[in-house]
Amino acid sequence: MNRQELHDGWRIEAVAGPVPDAVRGRALPATVPGSAHLDLLAAGLIEDPYLDTAEADVVWMHRAGWRYTLDFESSAPASAERTDLVFDGLDTVATVTLNGRELGRTANMHRTHRFDVREVLRDGTNTLTVEIASALAHAEAVEAELGWRDHAYPSPFNMIRKMACSFGWDWGPDLQTAGIWKPVRLERWTTARLATVRPLVTVDEDGTGRVTVHADVERATGSGDRLELVASIPAEGRTARAAVEPGATRATVTLTVPDVRLWWPAGYGEHPLHDLEIDLVGRGTELDAYRRRIGFRTITVDTEPDGIGTPFTFVVNGTPVFAKGANWIPDDHFLTRITRARLARRVDQALGANLNLLRIWGGGIYETEDFYDVCDERGVLVWQDFPFACASYPEEEPLWTEVEAEARENVARLTPHASLALWNGNNENLWGFADWGWPEQLDGRTWGLKYYTELLPAIVAELDPTRPYAPGSPYSPGDRHPNDPDHGTRHEWDVWNRVDYTCYRDHIPRFCSEFGFQGPPTWATLTRWIHDDPLTPASPAFLRHQKAEDGNGKLDRGLAPHLPRPETFPDWHWATQLNQARAVAFGIEHFRSWWPRTAGAVVWQLNDCWPVTSWAAIDSDERPKPLWYALKHAFAPRLLTVQPRDGEDVVIAVNDTATPWSGDLELETRTVAGQVTGRRRLPFTVPARSTVELAPAGTGEEVLVATTGETRLVHVFGEDLEHDYLPGPLSAEATAVPGGYRVDVTASALARDVALLADRVAPDAVVDDMLITLLPGETRSFLVRTANTVDPAAFADPLVLRSANALGSPVMRS
Repeated sequence: MNRQELHDGWRIEAVAGPVPDAVRGRALPATVPGSAHLDLLAAGLIEDPYLDTAEADVVWMHRAGWRYTLDFESSAPASAERTDLVFDGLDTVATVTLNGRELGRTANMHRTHRFDVREVLRDGTNTLTVEIASALAHAEAVEAELGWRDHAYPSPFNMIRKMACSFGWDWGPDLQTAGIWKPVRLERWTTARLATVRPLVTVDEDGTGRVTVHADVERATGSGDRLELVASIPAEGRTARAAVEPGATRATVTLTVPDVRLWWPAGYGEHPLHDLEIDLVGRGTELDAYRRRIGFRTITVDTEPDGIGTPFTFVVNGTPVFAKGANWIPDDHFLTRITRARLARRVDQALGANLNLLRIWGGGIYETEDFYDVCDERGVLVWQDFPFACASYPEEEPLWTEVEAEARENVARLTPHASLALWNGNNENLWGFADWGWPEQLDGRTWGLKYYTELLPAIVAELDPTRPYAPGSPYSPGDRHPNDPDHGTRHEWDVWNRVDYTCYRDHIPRFCSEFGFQGPPTWATLTRWIHDDPLTPASPAFLRHQKAEDGNGKLDRGLAPHLPRPETFPDWHWATQLNQARAVAFGIEHFRSWWPRTAGAVVWQLNDCWPVTSWAAIDSDERPKPLWYALKHAFAPRLLTVQPRDGEDVVIAVNDTATPWSGDLELETRTVAGQVTGRRRLPFTVPARSTVELAPAGTGEEVLVATTGETRLVHVFGEDLEHDYLPGPLSAEATAVPGGYRVDVTASALARDVALLADRVAPDAVVDDMLITLLPGETRSFLVRTANTVDPAAFADPLVLRSANALGSPVMRS
């Protein structure tokens, strides 16, 4: 197999649509892989669409058509040689032409396209063109043909196999991309090639690891040779062979590894990976090769009905796992800017927040090999949605065939990855049919049910029977409402949309796969991209970067029961960030306290794709918001939390470690002013992977301090609105240390949710922890990492050194 990459020397020009004069008729250098937006940005013909209100200035690109052109040198195929032109990804409605001959047309960005060019490729210079039509116009034409179906946002993203959030979402821009978004190459081969390879991993009861490799072989015309499929794990000294008989196009070979080291998710063990080498051999010559890393583990989901309903519990290597998760969206709206290094940083941030699962949401893409490799290495479980979200989808052509092709390709592609834990049919479409008025709107038209209950489960059962499949999220089996808290998975969106975050306690879901609360990005990110003067929640660019319906209204209503109304924009920014962090932590602690009844909490969302007020814990410039620190605390391996049980508040200990947690629990009650009103001590033991109610939390006091030695909980009863905090109880001294600064913060009085907003001091500055409540007289040291030299006094600035106290109370404001 010989591969020639075709990435250098491309040109792009606009050839259709309402093109501005500055762009019309200009052939520009094009980056491949890439997109039209990025090429115009590089040429200085458009402003960065993420900046201020510039998103609105490129709406014309939704209707534009583009021509990519490449002249490249090559040689004509030899007589016995097969030559294919391979596009790993075209976005999206494309016509491919080589030397004036049309090779084919595409309308699916989620799959590979391969063209036989033996009769077209010539010696010398060849001209390859890819014309990309408006995805919006194509989707509208399909909708006109097949009939309208509901879609959550204005454009008919459900009529085209393209990343749905490319058309905008309630956290994302409407920047409808077009381009050659994945690698393109020529492949020359003789005799045969490996069309697909599926390593399916199992572990026998005696601890023997087993990988069964299924290979589909494409033969060149007239090739009837006997071939051999050779599989090996070199580090284990294991090799196996299987014959591919003349004319056969499939082969299977199995490798075993006795007493294999198991792959475990983060927090449960190590994540060993093994190099797997697959070779296709003919007449003693290697014809094609496949290289991946695999991990040996078993993954199931326990859905066996119990006395409550239907659980949904991940079981890895026979061990039930509480899923401490977050939903994942594309990490940049412009996908080709996402590097392996960026993905590694993001997954490391997930681990830093004590997560062990990421759910790839169904309005994005099937993620890249880099993403899965990083998760394999770090022990992060991956829940992969098929790309269907928040809409009813036609089951007719041209979509059915495209869905089947993309699903077959991607299921096969992702089988090697130890991190892949679940295939999920869709996001919220079953719920949409039940609650969003679809049956009346559809009037008998198809809406995607057969994808989720017939096509996709059949493909998974055929190609990847080692992993579970769920029809959707949320999903409850049988004829139940799909969002039934007692059965399967649940999305909790009454909180944020309609009710206060304390209402998380109204339900005890078996598995919560979506819940969240909004907050703005960090100050440095916000002010890098938004330059309104004055900057307010209602200023034009700020609103352009708030995509949720009534988003600011929901933020303000969410604050009202808990915190005073902020009088300045910096206070509003901090208050809404703090409220976001508290809201999500409140939900997590509730869900974790009910383990094993509740077996997962998957926050919406980990990351952002552009600078925006959103549900994310990490903003688009990769900075952690206060929410990230709240996740770190609420998902800690060992947690103390106060929760209601049988009419009273109790202290509950959650032990998500493999060893028992025992010691003495000291409970101290205080007034907000600092007076100690009671103290008691009791021994406790929490078995491994368990929760235990330790003691009543008490009533009538303002503050409970629960300490075990390694863990401390400071629980303030009631709302901040009810307490008369000292408004400025903090002082800080900063000292330069290698890599940044140590900041010693001292509280003269109770200081609730202390935070250093270090990015206000230097854009690269990140603090190691925040949202720490300090008692009177306590000092806490924080480490701020930064490459910049700054004035140490800056860390004591009241806009940097924050707490809930500084927002004031009704008493202070009177």
